[in-house]
Formats: sequence, C-alpha cells, structure tokens
Amino acid sequence: MSPDHQPTVLVVEDEAAQREVLSYNLEAEGFRVARAENGEEALVLVEEENPDIIVLDWMLPNVSGIEVCRQLKTRPETRSVPIIMLSARSEELDRVRGLETGADDYVIKPYSVVELMARVRAQLRRTRPSAAGLRLEYDDIVLDSETHRVTRETKELKLGPTEFRLLSTFMEKPGRVWSREQLLDRVWGRDIYVDTRTVDVHIGRLRKALCQHGGDDPLRTVRGAGYALG
Repeated sequence: MSPDHQPTVLVVEDEAAQREVLSYNLEAEGFRVARAENGEEALVLVEEENPDIIVLDWMLPNVSGIEVCRQLKTRPETRSVPIIMLSARSEELDRVRGLETGADDYVIKPYSVVELMARVRAQLRRTRPSAAGLRLEYDDIVLDSETHRVTRETKELKLGPTEFRLLSTFMEKPGRVWSREQLLDRVWGRDIYVDTRTVDVHIGRLRKALCQHGGDDPLRTVRGAGYALG
C-alpha cells in the first residue's frame, strides 16, 4: 500500500488484549496503527502521529476517554480528526454525553470487529475520500483514486505516482495550506527520510502536469507556510 492509501489509526485502549485484537484487525485491513494505553499517552501520540482517525475507549485510567475527546475537539489542529468512542455503557445518557463531547461515532462493547471496521471506513470516507477510493473534483479537475486517472476539462493528464498522491491530498481539502513537513508525512510516509526540498521539486512537476493542456496554475505558494490548492 502506498502511504496515500494507508491511513493511520490511533487505538487508545487500556486493556492489552483488546488493544492487540483491534490493532491486528486494523493492520489486516491495511491501516497503519499507533497504540496508546492511557489518555496522557494518547494526547502525546496525537501530536507525534497526526492520525487520520482515533478509536478511543471511554474507561481509561487517569485521563478519561471523554476528557481526551473534549481536549482534542477544542484544539483547532485536531478538531477535524474523527473519533469513535468505545464504551461498555449502553445507557442512552452516556451515549449522548459522548456525542456532545464531540465524538463522531459511538460503539458499545462487546462489539463486532467487522462492524467497527465498517465504521472506521465510513468516517474515513468523510474525511479522507481518496483513501476510500472515491472521485474528487475541484474546478475543472477530476481525480479518480480507484482508476488512478486525472482529467482537466475532460483531457487526461499524465501524472507520476508522487504527483498523484500530492494532488489527492490537496483535493481532499481545497484551500487548506499544507506545510512541507505535513506533505512529507502524508505523501511520502513518516518512515522515509526525504529532504523538504524534494517537496518543492514534485510541486513543480505537479504544476507542469496540471497545465500540460493549458489553463491557470491552481496551486498557490504561501510564503513561509507551504502550499494550497485554490
């Protein structure tokens, strides 16, 4: 799987056996998994791992899942990361509290792993459409992540694999400014050492590819910050 198609899931669960079962199943589905066994560790890992989605147990030692959720949903940089709460409490009141704190979904234990995987994928389709194999459109540009084709004004564009991943990142969040470091993480993967200047080289190639049949350059350089689409 290319880094583009390998979203990171942060699993926050204090029971080791549960944590391993979850991680094993998520990895088998092609996700990259980061693990935390308590709330403090979860809050640190969110900064380090920049996860695409968080599966968060309600009952955690010290800092509860609800508190972790509340903190993440009040920070601008983590507010849009989907959180699925896991809880053994089936009372309606708890579910409401979980959702009011900002959780995006709520799964009651004991849960079926198949159902949880479906919910993880459903949340990702909302926030990272290209990882779910969907079509993205921006202006006159259409990117189909299943067939790996890009067209502009119905003319097919030739893009290398890195340029394709860069474009799908930009098209998922038009207008968002991505720093070089964020693009390195998302497009190249955090385990690969690549110089930030490489990002500039590939942005240059992407610009050329997008304008190969004419049209304005839709990419914007934001001085001192990075790049954005539109």
